[in-house]
Amino acid sequence: MFVKVLIIEDESLIRWSLRQKLEERGYQVSEAQDGAEAAVWLSEGAYDLVLLDHRLPDVAGLDLLRRIRETNQDLLVIMITAYSRIEDAVEAIKLGAFDYVAKPFNMDELLHTVETALETTKLRREVRWLRGRLHHEYGFDRIIGRDPSMLALFEVIRDVSRSPSSTVFLRGETGTGKDLVAGVIHYNSARALRPFMNITCTAISETLLESELFGHEKGAFTDARSEKKGLFELADGGTVFLDEVGDMPPPLQAKLLYFLEVRRFRRVGGTQELSVDVRVIAATHQNLEKAIAEGRFRRDLMYRLNVVPVFLPPLRDRGDDVRLLAQSLVDQYSREFKKPVRRIEEAVMDKLRRHNWPGNVRELRNVIERAVLLAKSDMLTVGDIVLGTGGQGAEIDSLAEINLPPAGLNFEELEKKLLGQALARTGGNQSQAAKLLGFSRDTFRYRLEKYGLL
Repeated sequence: MFVKVLIIEDESLIRWSLRQKLEERGYQVSEAQDGAEAAVWLSEGAYDLVLLDHRLPDVAGLDLLRRIRETNQDLLVIMITAYSRIEDAVEAIKLGAFDYVAKPFNMDELLHTVETALETTKLRREVRWLRGRLHHEYGFDRIIGRDPSMLALFEVIRDVSRSPSSTVFLRGETGTGKDLVAGVIHYNSARALRPFMNITCTAISETLLESELFGHEKGAFTDARSEKKGLFELADGGTVFLDEVGDMPPPLQAKLLYFLEVRRFRRVGGTQELSVDVRVIAATHQNLEKAIAEGRFRRDLMYRLNVVPVFLPPLRDRGDDVRLLAQSLVDQYSREFKKPVRRIEEAVMDKLRRHNWPGNVRELRNVIERAVLLAKSDMLTVGDIVLGTGGQGAEIDSLAEINLPPAGLNFEELEKKLLGQALARTGGNQSQAAKLLGFSRDTFRYRLEKYGLL
């Protein structure tokens, strides 16, 4: 792709000299001898840089600069003048000129200024492209849902994104989208252009996890052959996302607690305390109250993490959101796989609605991806959908085989009995009983309170 430069200069010899040098460097160059000709070139093509003379036969250079900036804020302009006045230079910079060069100019110095300006243009375009990509991947519209629980979640996420410093604690079952929510919070905050570092606390050993988070000094342990910065240090000004923090080893919990309290830390093997400005977003699917009771997680650390608690509801508790998500995923994978699938058979929607979704949105994503990939028509049918047969949702489809008694039944009494049976089967363990019935623990407790079973 050619870099396009427009020279606006009334002296033909200067235009010729500049054109020769710029074309030698591979730039595509256009010339204009006055403001009227420049207006034609600017209307017909997109330029990366303009070299603009301060005085033209039909217009003042500063006036033309104003017009250029009004129509194209990103186009870089270098002013060239034989009348070197400080006031003019200041005015040109105020109007948005990249630089101000006096005649007679040194050609090598001018070309260096041109290269610097073009590099600035390149960086601006890359930043714009990156922002657009991040908006696409982590915009608020990436979280799909109309259920009241999701609408409340959207409000919390928006409020948290506007706050640059609060620690956020995401809680919810596996597959509910905690990693996506963490990204949305970061990339819609004032920290968006700073690093977003994430780590899964269960993915590596305790020793390596401490080094990954806090870094280490050379010689701190056998393989520490050089100094290494940890994620907290690398993310200075940005965000660190600690996934599955509920599984963090107890010794590291103490070190994390200290960091959250003072935002200072020492590298492994180091003696100097380092200070950073990072937001911490933590996430877990664990029942931390149970982990605390069993001595596996520090109560004071949970309090410190729990500054802004955010609960992500399981898919089975989100009503008709499964329909919205399914259609959105069909649209997405149809584009990716270049398949003509556009519609979902109503029987499929019913099947998806009845399924218990133990893997939540992640499971739905996998189901739809496979279905679209193998679909033979423009509509997903029941034959295209393969649901898991294990875990919490194993028996959900068999409910269709249960016959309603001729005299009918009291549904609340049936639910009450099922709650009691689930508690009896698990020895009173509410978390396990909730899993048997496909509820979150909070939903299960709500139902127990509703029927006076607590």
